Amino acid sequence: MTPQKTDAKPVTKTNPSSKKWHSLRENLSLIAIALVLAFLIRTFLAEPRYIPSDSMLPTLHTGDRLVVEKVSYYFHPPQQGDIVVFQPPEKLQNDGYLKDQAFIKRIIGTPGKTLKINGGRVYINAQPLQEDYIAEPPEQPMSRVQVPENEFFVMGDNRNDSYDSRYWGFLPRKNIIGRAVFRFWPLDRFGLI
Repeated sequence: MTPQKTDAKPVTKTNPSSKKWHSLRENLSLIAIALVLAFLIRTFLAEPRYIPSDSMLPTLHTGDRLVVEKVSYYFHPPQQGDIVVFQPPEKLQNDGYLKDQAFIKRIIGTPGKTLKINGGRVYINAQPLQEDYIAEPPEQPMSRVQVPENEFFVMGDNRNDSYDSRYWGFLPRKNIIGRAVFRFWPLDRFGLI
């Protein structure tokens, strides 16, 4: 009887603690990568936000959760009608609001435009603004103002219950965080804004 040849390799035992260390190192690497990606996405692309008040009714309700995108304003300036999230300007910070406390309003006046409120209507460059998104017409008139360069005039859609540019002035471009584009909560109002 001739012995059979086998190509079997010798079995080597692996150290169990070495296996655990390798697995732990892989998991920590994955967690670190996920954290870096989350930071980069939130800083440069998009971030979730929560609506804390009724100032944007009927468009946005208290408790709505939104995605705020930050990319489009790298390519073009904010536009009239955009709903923007922003850090409070200096006047609001002087009134006690925190620098990192975000506000949300709709852009009504862009740089160079004139704006006034009369008879419950907003006028841009002497033309009445069509606003089918507001809760009710603004009750208080406002004298004509011109929006300075690199600043915006913002208002809440709930015109008579919104602390906005009518009270604290223009919004500097540098304070804008991004544009609200998508509501992901509650599910019955899920979708584009």
